[in-house]
Amino acid sequence: MNVVILAAGKGKRMHSDLPKVLHPLAGKALLAHVIDTARQLGAARICVVYGHGGEQVREALDAPDLSWAKQEPQLGTGHAVMQALPHLAVSSAPTLVLYGDVPLTRAATLRRLIDAAGDDSLGLLTARVDNPHGYGRIVRVGGEVVRIVEEKDADDAERAIHEINTGILVAPTAALARWLPTLGKRNAQGEYYLTDIVALAVAEGMPVVTAHPDANWETEGVNGKVQLAQLERIFQRNLAERLLEQGVTLADPSRIDVRGELVCGRDVSIDVNCVFEGRVVLGDGVRIKANCVLEDAVVGAGSIVGPFARLRPGTELGREVHIGNFVEVKNSTIADQSKANHLAYVGDATIGRRVNVGAGTITCNYDGANKFRTVIEDDVFIGSDTQLVAPVTVGRGATLGAGTTLTRDAPPDQLTVSRARQVSIPGWKRPVKKKKD
Repeated sequence: MNVVILAAGKGKRMHSDLPKVLHPLAGKALLAHVIDTARQLGAARICVVYGHGGEQVREALDAPDLSWAKQEPQLGTGHAVMQALPHLAVSSAPTLVLYGDVPLTRAATLRRLIDAAGDDSLGLLTARVDNPHGYGRIVRVGGEVVRIVEEKDADDAERAIHEINTGILVAPTAALARWLPTLGKRNAQGEYYLTDIVALAVAEGMPVVTAHPDANWETEGVNGKVQLAQLERIFQRNLAERLLEQGVTLADPSRIDVRGELVCGRDVSIDVNCVFEGRVVLGDGVRIKANCVLEDAVVGAGSIVGPFARLRPGTELGREVHIGNFVEVKNSTIADQSKANHLAYVGDATIGRRVNVGAGTITCNYDGANKFRTVIEDDVFIGSDTQLVAPVTVGRGATLGAGTTLTRDAPPDQLTVSRARQVSIPGWKRPVKKKKD
């Protein structure tokens, strides 16, 4: 099967220099969602038709399994698909047409459309809506589809039709190659409409079949930031429902954002306003408290994170680890039953079991050019306001006194402390601000 994805639109209503199809939904470009759906369908060839901001789009999403066709100038959807024809396998395999700004269509819905059409019919994905304004209407005679009429070309009777064209269709590739060069542009827009192929199919006696999405939001497109925000909430709501069905406890399903893949074990609970980016894995019994951000992190069973904690890429927590409020962890492993409960930065570190990281502790991992690793062995106690200047190792069972700046390895089972001598100066007076004349 071929898939053509139309992604040439400028997106003026986005009011942005970023091409519309690159605007993110759930942390991923709109077009990337559509490409991933095409891959789920097992498409042999995927051709993206691009135009405005095209090179930026190609650079962002190019991959070995994609081909690219430039549409310039943009003369309508029929013209767009025509640009893709040289990239398609013209055989008995059908071609599915998708849209780069319609990101939420389910693969199951598209399979239903493809199965309905087979190899020798034209298949249209249609929907019934309460307010069809702005959409092309499906015109039927005796229950059979005979044509699609666009809003600007419709008469009053046609505008009263509530079955609308979503734009998504599948057709025999050889038929597309035959029909597209014959399209005209005698219409209100002065464009080559892809929808005109319906009348051509009917004239040839080719069956025109329809399928419908389970929910109308599957076929909603993004024309502006309002619609983008609406689809974001739909995406997050659907994902939250799937998590709930899997047994995850969500304090408020409307206040979670997943921008990637979230994998949860049994008895996981997630409080409000948490953001998960990249691939995050939460083990059995993990508790994520309110207002946390986790990105490309693994959290072991029974661990507690937050509130107000941030786990950055490369973080791996063992079992029963506690990461508390205003603690940031990056590119570090923290073994079982260790804890950093408040106000700490742990970066490029390997931390053993049963380690206590005191408040205000910082691993100084970056010298302005290179990064270095800190190693903290099992059963270490790190006092508050400690700076560990990497590369440095803290031996097993060691204690670092509060306020220590560690620049050399600390031996195991000993107290290491580095502080200036405390001095009190009798008779010292605090400076007083001088009065202006």
